[in-house]
Amino acid sequence: MSAPDTNVKKQEKQHRGPLWGMWAGLGFVAVLFVVWLFWVFAEGQEPTEATEQVDGSTGQVEQVDEGATVQQDAEEVNVVPEGADAAPTESE
Repeated sequence: MSAPDTNVKKQEKQHRGPLWGMWAGLGFVAVLFVVWLFWVFAEGQEPTEATEQVDGSTGQVEQVDEGATVQQDAEEVNVVPEGADAAPTESE
């Protein structure tokens, strides 16, 4: 069943304001979304370190010393495995 008396031109004129309001709302949300994305990516570049670490085996909380961690990592990288400092031999 269809509407008994439809005047499409009159309905277009009556609905113009609410439709523009909906488009404006969608545009505002899109602008907010883009601003939020820029903010998330800009803040994501700064690493954050924990000041406390929990030992998984004992459950004890330990304070993290950033300088000691860097030094320990450097020492682990510079370790030479056993037998690696022997001079290479040339095979015939």
